[in-house]
Amino acid sequence: MATQRPPRRSIDDFATWHPVLGLLRAAEAGKAAKAGADPLRVSGRIGRGGWSLALPRPVPPRGRASQTEDIQDEIDAVERVQAALAEAGVDDVSFSAEIDPAGTAVLRLLGPSPAVEPGIGSAPGALILAEDALPEPWRRLPDPSDGAGPASSADPESLERTLRERLPDAISATEEEIAAAEARLGVRLPEELKALYRVTRARREDWGKDYEAAEGVFAAVRCELSSVDELYIAEASTRHCLWEFAAMEAVETPPDAEVQGLVGSPGWIVFAENGGGDQLAVDLTPGPRGHTGQIILLSHEESVGAELLADSLTDWVLERERRGHPHRNRSEEPPLVAHVNHASIKSVREAAHPGLEVLSIGVWDGAPFSLAPVIGLPRLRTLCAYAGTLADPLEIAGLTGLEFLELGPQDWRVLLDAGAVPRSLSAACITAYGDQDPLPVVAIANEILALWDRPRIIQTVLEGDLGPLA
Repeated sequence: MATQRPPRRSIDDFATWHPVLGLLRAAEAGKAAKAGADPLRVSGRIGRGGWSLALPRPVPPRGRASQTEDIQDEIDAVERVQAALAEAGVDDVSFSAEIDPAGTAVLRLLGPSPAVEPGIGSAPGALILAEDALPEPWRRLPDPSDGAGPASSADPESLERTLRERLPDAISATEEEIAAAEARLGVRLPEELKALYRVTRARREDWGKDYEAAEGVFAAVRCELSSVDELYIAEASTRHCLWEFAAMEAVETPPDAEVQGLVGSPGWIVFAENGGGDQLAVDLTPGPRGHTGQIILLSHEESVGAELLADSLTDWVLERERRGHPHRNRSEEPPLVAHVNHASIKSVREAAHPGLEVLSIGVWDGAPFSLAPVIGLPRLRTLCAYAGTLADPLEIAGLTGLEFLELGPQDWRVLLDAGAVPRSLSAACITAYGDQDPLPVVAIANEILALWDRPRIIQTVLEGDLGPLA
């Protein structure tokens, strides 16, 4: 039986990309004139939720803010591609194109690959070398807190009585609904949280479009309460972070901490929001100085840690102030994440200590650094090095515990040619500088992916004619 060729996707149709390429070509017209007969190279990235294109933004008239109408041509061109991405079930795609002076264009769509995270601009993001690999902070589980107990202020009966006075008409959650939530979460709810939901189950249908009723509930509990059906565990997976950023984090719980310094915990039960995008949770895995059932805030602007709000849910609802404990000054100790550059730590030797987990070597005006001082450190798992800062990139082979490595293309080339890419890596990143052509970066990325037999970044080549430049 003859096989049918699948229909061509609109994302692979040059006409879909024509408006975007036309805008980029017009924006680079001055450079094209200086280049003479040489082709013009443009690149970028378009995703279903945003885009990165080197297009100038017009300055609005004095006294008026920028408006979408000011860049309507750009929006229309991008939305055409975004519609094609949605049709193809693709989240985002980067591209590189060469356009000759006559308007003939060769467009290369780069990816996507299930082994490559979205990057910034047209270059690929982190390469995931081990399937489903997570950075070490995202694998960290809470320390045992067997000695912890509820705060003396925790009073479920008083809490329930207070809330019934504030919410006399609220619809309670049944014991069966509370038990169902516990079964779904796989954890027993603390008595204070049960007391709260025995007063109000906080389902949106209970107040419908009566916004005053909803506001009354939120005011009574001092937060935007989730329903008993919406409770969830803030495990590490709920705080997604790209590898190239997550690998730069380090987690730590000092001996005087009230909250464990974690990305997430099986004991963090999220029950509300604060109206600003942050989550409130009941903490069942407190730090050494904390209490079981304390209330913590998970900031949407941070990926690690939580802030203690109250020693108990009773304290939170009754607006009782708490007395914090002084914390040790972490700045007096060697950093777990060390930044070596002209404005911070001045040498790799100064950064080296047994607890070092992350070494980032940034812009540096002096002689390149040797990695000898950090070879053999037991916890070093991340190395990022700016181009030209390493005296000998092959020293990286001595860092046998690395799980993440970020280098410029030239340093990766040295490792690849020598067969010295560390096999301990779970992820890697190639730093592209400035307006560097993404195609050589993609070629190096595919070499690295091939070492782990991971899916490569596929190039789709489209050709078309943009016509004469207007």
